[in-house]
Amino acid sequence: MSESHSTNHGKFVPLIVGAIGVVFGDIGTSPLYAVKECFSGAHALALNRLNLFGVLSLMFWAMTIVVSLKYVTFILRADNKGEGGTLSLMALAMQKLASTKSRYGVIMIGMIGAALFFGDGAITPAMTVLSAVEGLGVLNKQFVTYIIPISLGIIVLLFFFQSYGTAKVGALFGPLMTLWFVTLAVLGVINIAAAPEILLAFSPHHAIAFIWHSPSHAFLVLGAVFLVMTGGEALYADIGHFGAKPIRFGWFGFVMPTILINYMGQGALLLTQGADKAVREQPFFHMVPESLLLPLVILATLASIIASQAVITGVFSVVRQAVQLGLLPRMEIVHTSETSMGQIYIPAVNWFLMLCVAGLILSFKTSTAIASAYGVAVSLTMVLELGLLFIVARRQWQWRSAGVALLVFFMLVDLAFFVSNAIKIPQGGWFPLALAAALVVLMSTWRRGRKLISDVLKSQSMPMEVFMMATEGVPRVEGTAIFLTRTPEGIPHTLLHNLKHNKVLHQRVVLLSLMVEDVARVPDMDRLEIEQLGDGFFRVIAKFGFVEDTEVPHVLELCAAHGMEFDMMDTTFFLGRETLLPSAQPGMALWREHLFAWMWKNASRAMDFLRLPPNRVVELGTQVEI
Repeated sequence: MSESHSTNHGKFVPLIVGAIGVVFGDIGTSPLYAVKECFSGAHALALNRLNLFGVLSLMFWAMTIVVSLKYVTFILRADNKGEGGTLSLMALAMQKLASTKSRYGVIMIGMIGAALFFGDGAITPAMTVLSAVEGLGVLNKQFVTYIIPISLGIIVLLFFFQSYGTAKVGALFGPLMTLWFVTLAVLGVINIAAAPEILLAFSPHHAIAFIWHSPSHAFLVLGAVFLVMTGGEALYADIGHFGAKPIRFGWFGFVMPTILINYMGQGALLLTQGADKAVREQPFFHMVPESLLLPLVILATLASIIASQAVITGVFSVVRQAVQLGLLPRMEIVHTSETSMGQIYIPAVNWFLMLCVAGLILSFKTSTAIASAYGVAVSLTMVLELGLLFIVARRQWQWRSAGVALLVFFMLVDLAFFVSNAIKIPQGGWFPLALAAALVVLMSTWRRGRKLISDVLKSQSMPMEVFMMATEGVPRVEGTAIFLTRTPEGIPHTLLHNLKHNKVLHQRVVLLSLMVEDVARVPDMDRLEIEQLGDGFFRVIAKFGFVEDTEVPHVLELCAAHGMEFDMMDTTFFLGRETLLPSAQPGMALWREHLFAWMWKNASRAMDFLRLPPNRVVELGTQVEI
């Protein structure tokens, strides 16, 4: 073995273990509730051989088609400079679109997808933690009254510790989840040994016979069958942390086989002991003898916490991307690791999400009840992501008839699962949709409001040529003035405002624009565009990816390589501080203008968000009527 190969192998295996700990947490805890919901949920099937073999066959082929083929094989190819997720795919789809209407449609799809992911971030912790803790009720019926308090306690602690970061705890995720998946496989093998004929359920003819014999029941149970795939979208969202290859190896070589073995083991248990109602209601926890039940409940709880942690971290990442893309207001973003830029904590999002999760647990009380809400958001997210992938495949990959036919097939499968889940909207599926709708209103209002402000400020700016002529002979003072401006053209109103009141200009004036591109990251060598305007004036355009922090000090460091050095003690930053005045003039509905004004007022200060030294910042106030 060559040294290079050994080194690559040494890096590759930890990536696989890390992916097992983070990427597969959600889908890996599905055995806690997926089979149970098929035979004891809202649309429970009668437990007979036809239904049991049909459901298990549907689970296997659904996981194979949607997760293995669609996500792992195809969608993982659609990485945006190494990043994945709905917003990343949205940005990738926009790169080849010139039409304003088409770009707006893609942005709307991205906003809805991101909002649905937030809804999933609220449901997943509630569902997985409740499902795990409910194992105590199998151990002893007297523990049933403690399930909700224990679940709430776990959730509160989980969100409380978010501010400390997951770097240290994350080192345990991989080994713990590896133990979890090994346990799934061992339990499956032990139970399959009692009824090995259950392995015949891998044959697709059982799924076809089940659908043919009872199409209405098959359609209704699709919503429960879909639970085996919840978390599949996380494989794409987390590609930036681990890469496609470790995720593929982890899925095909370890995770998928262990999950399938466990599902077949639960099927074997139902085949031999399904007459017992308690077994039908909790097949997973009846896979072990009573003496091993408590350790299994503890391990399941730890796995559910890890699955929840992965989703919460994903929500933080999506929110940061939305902020950078101009879809949400600036928020306080805390980096919890000095070495990993992906380790972030957003206080406002954290506590709001905790309230949503706690509210779900108190309202629905059982995992079966929450299962009615679970799946609607994820299935619709999958439909939207496939729509974005279609644009990428046609515009960038140049796919023709065969590839398009494959995407159409995937879309029909996704739509079938979505429609089946949509039936559960009155029973709880309304929650993620309502939450997503509220977030879409916020995002669309913020995006539209920023556009209105930009138009107003642009109309108040002055062409560079006119300004240079008008300021001849204006006194100059020592030092550098940096004016932050949203548009890389003309003279910003902050400079005009400062000149009007102070009647002087600095020796060196820099007009700095921070632009977020439709890519995940921008290399430092491509980050800056510097234009010398003459008479001590410079225009600097700094480009960032949507997963990067727009830190001005870093921009100034890069300017040194272009011959522009900055002494912080001799540099002043000028920021605009706009006060919004909602009005009845055309632009937005008045209620949306008031909503936007409220978001604008409560956004994180630009000085903090851009990492500017507080003692070198001057804010210039102005009123803007929208």
